Amino acid sequence: MTQLSIHGYGDDLTINGIRLGDLSPADHESIEKEKGGRNYNPLENVVVSHVKDSSTLICRKPSSDETRAYIEEELIDGLCCYSAVNQGQLNQTIVDAVVHHLTVDKLPTVPRSIRHKYMAAFLLAVTGITGMDRVVPKVAGVEAPDLMFKIARRWGYRVKGIPQNEAIIVAANGNFHGRSMTAISMSDDPDSRNDFGPFVPGIEMVPFNDIDALKTLFEQKGDKIAAFLVEPIQGEAGVIVPDDTYFPQVAELCKKHNILLAMDEVQTGFGRTGANFAHQLFNVKPDLLGCGKAAGGGILPVSFVAGRDDVVGVLTPGSEGSTFGGYPLAAVVSVYAIKVLVDQKLAENARTRGAQLMQHFEDIKSEFPDKIKEIRGRGLLTAFEMFDAPYLDGHKVSLGLLKNGVYAKETHHSTVRLAPALTIQAWQIDNIAEAIRGVVKEL
Repeated sequence: MTQLSIHGYGDDLTINGIRLGDLSPADHESIEKEKGGRNYNPLENVVVSHVKDSSTLICRKPSSDETRAYIEEELIDGLCCYSAVNQGQLNQTIVDAVVHHLTVDKLPTVPRSIRHKYMAAFLLAVTGITGMDRVVPKVAGVEAPDLMFKIARRWGYRVKGIPQNEAIIVAANGNFHGRSMTAISMSDDPDSRNDFGPFVPGIEMVPFNDIDALKTLFEQKGDKIAAFLVEPIQGEAGVIVPDDTYFPQVAELCKKHNILLAMDEVQTGFGRTGANFAHQLFNVKPDLLGCGKAAGGGILPVSFVAGRDDVVGVLTPGSEGSTFGGYPLAAVVSVYAIKVLVDQKLAENARTRGAQLMQHFEDIKSEFPDKIKEIRGRGLLTAFEMFDAPYLDGHKVSLGLLKNGVYAKETHHSTVRLAPALTIQAWQIDNIAEAIRGVVKEL
């Protein structure tokens, strides 16, 4: 029988005699490589320890001498858990709400088979902020597009009248909806798909931001298409922002062909792009809206699908569910994540600080026109793309920024994304920009 001893907290947390506070960055890496699934490739020689403030992490790096296992340094969080921490690390309003409801209100953990009073609060807050009729709570971000996929299919059969098992869901090339089987079936990224087939059938792909391609597909197969499931701005693809006219035309096409517009706002929602939800930038309203990440304020994984009454209404008891989807603590956290979004005017701050960061990007692009190819972004969902040259390596930039006290991560080799907390201060934006300028200069 395996003997397992666990005791202590924080650095004193000890598992079978191994104390966390004694581990060097190399020790952490060794344990992860030996016992982890190897499905991530984290930045080298850095281990996040704790939070200093809403946009600053304390991280551990290799010590220059042998008397200490590590040194601790500040790190501006330029990624905020891929937009899961829009409200800032350990947002005090959300933390206080969690502590109060657990310790004073004695919050229970119960499933959806019995009502709890906080579900009403969750539904009122989410329908209030989204302007939608109905909401279904989930947990992980990927569950939101997964559920939209399911709802769209059932709506297609029961309402639109598509013949059984012939419904088509349209997705855009370059998308990232997660890594469930449904999500990767909609993906064209080989890293996500290799050796995971066969894939979910009934999916058609179109180029993103190409209204003519979408129009052609709708005209050819519109009678069997249930939904166009799409991100308003493609984050993982490198912050690809469509033309201002694209989504108004998409909405018109969807209405003409009786096709649902289902928007994945897992990353773009909750103020990230300078609006509460990115679809508002384009003056359209989707039939289904999927959110996650910042819906839990960086404290808990919370996601949901909101939509029209007649669309979400196709669900029936037993057709959809989740043990932790909308359980009391998740409901409380999401309510206060929304409260912070509204009370602290996070979308407005994203516009202001995003404009400041984009101006820095413009200056850096002008200073290094042979290195920076393009800058893109809305609000604080931003990226700069370098030219495709071996020495213009996004991972090298990420490591260089790490040495200069900024956490960011490359995507698709030559693009680096910056998406800090929406609570970030002006001086921190300036520091991020100076770090980028210094790293790019050395390339």
